[in-house]
Amino acid sequence: MPKGRTIAITSAAVVLTAGAAGAGAWWFLHTRGTPQETAQRFVTAWQTGDLAAMRAETGTPAPALAKTYEDMRRNLAVESVSIRLGSVRETGDGTGEAAYTATLRLRDIGQWDYTGTLPLAVVDRNWRVKWSPAAFHPRLADGSAFALKTKWPQRARITAAGGERIDTGDAGGSVQQLVGYLDKATDKDVKTLGAPYKAGDPIGRGGLQQTFQRSLAGAPATEIQIVGPGKTAKTLDTIEGHDGQEVKTSLDLRVQRAAADAVRDLKQTASLVAVKPSSGEILAVVNNQGGFNRALDGNYPPGSTFKAVTAVGLLASGMTPGEDVTCPKDVTVGGLPIRNSHHAGYGAVTLSDAFAYSCNTTFAPLTKERLGADKLLRAAELFGFNKPLTIGVPATKGSFPRAQSDAELAAESFGQGRITASPLVMASAAAALADGTWRPPTLVPALKQKAEPRELPSGVLQDMHKMMSAVVTKGTAKDAGLPAGTRGKTGTAEYGPQDDLKTHAWFMGFRGDLAFAVIVEEGTGGGAVAAPVAAAFLRALG
Repeated sequence: MPKGRTIAITSAAVVLTAGAAGAGAWWFLHTRGTPQETAQRFVTAWQTGDLAAMRAETGTPAPALAKTYEDMRRNLAVESVSIRLGSVRETGDGTGEAAYTATLRLRDIGQWDYTGTLPLAVVDRNWRVKWSPAAFHPRLADGSAFALKTKWPQRARITAAGGERIDTGDAGGSVQQLVGYLDKATDKDVKTLGAPYKAGDPIGRGGLQQTFQRSLAGAPATEIQIVGPGKTAKTLDTIEGHDGQEVKTSLDLRVQRAAADAVRDLKQTASLVAVKPSSGEILAVVNNQGGFNRALDGNYPPGSTFKAVTAVGLLASGMTPGEDVTCPKDVTVGGLPIRNSHHAGYGAVTLSDAFAYSCNTTFAPLTKERLGADKLLRAAELFGFNKPLTIGVPATKGSFPRAQSDAELAAESFGQGRITASPLVMASAAAALADGTWRPPTLVPALKQKAEPRELPSGVLQDMHKMMSAVVTKGTAKDAGLPAGTRGKTGTAEYGPQDDLKTHAWFMGFRGDLAFAVIVEEGTGGGAVAAPVAAAFLRALG
């Protein structure tokens, strides 16, 4: 019996030992994780573009994964990816599959949905994605790649305010400078525009055609293809495109033609811009020379046309048009010697007369005494200086640096110093004087503006209208032949080195709901050269 007990105990020990060994084998041989967890981690990494995390879920080094992913993203212009897992199941013998639906947002094309399957397998006791190019799309294989084939709709029109088409090259009168033209896309353009553009596709170059390229072109019908090693293409899906959107400008072709006729025959380089005061809409933009668009991008000293801005500041400070002032031949402010055109002097005059005769020697001392640098800066910014311009094509904003000395302040009071402005900027200033509110100018009324309208100080408008009328009836523009009802301000702006000063001739003003600015480069004087151009422009409009 004792011997039997010994045998029983030994058998029990053997059983216990075998059980312990089995538990260890189960632990070391058991497959870790689930197909669901592996598939979910992979598609999450796919959505975020985390290549390292995708590789971590594959059963092999998968050296082609990164290239296939990047080619797919680039060739299809993928902006975002969303993957929704469907059923995940084991197919037996350590394999499985996970169904998914992919939603790809393609830049400028639209949304593409397709279904696929991730093959799964147990590798080293872990569930892994058995990666091949087919994991990203069931039709993708080694040596093949995605491609897009596009068919563009007819390009939308660019029109004037009255609905007339202006993008055919027939409008004339500087319209082509505003519209731009069509060209073939280069590789550099394609890199900027992205899919669905390809080298050779028609694109806008310059002007409105370039600014509104995407909206004018619309979106093409796009075939999503897989191209095999032999350049054989298979179409997987087609995404419908849409027509472009018409761009309607504020140009009034009647006003545009009158402006073009007014500057066409001048021997000097000239530009003219017309603006509708009640809305800020640009009615005409003309240059009598091609190339650089001086009317919008010119950087000129505004000369004495800026005295209208200074006058608003003086009136707002409490001065009146009838207030007695002096207009001597010469004065010195802050060490800067100042004279009037032709060394004229008028003695005791009213502020209105000093404005009409364009007395630098009146405005410079008054600006120092009554305004100072900060108030003159605020007056300039009421008229849009230092404010961004959003007109639909490139346009340079007016620049008014704060004066750093009395001498600079004196020069700025009559539009010299470091002030620069284009004809557009001064036409917009004239529009503000006509209406009482500076409105950011625009060539495309549908555009959202960055700058806000600015109201002129209360009480100055009527006085400014009287003073600007005096310029035409008795002042520097009295012999220009301007039609009745025109109000304006002449300007003769000096530029260049002191030993070789030259001048530009300016005239800016308004008549009814039409404001304008004219510049004639190297003109001898605003009243003698620029104002007659404005007169011809206004007479043509009746």
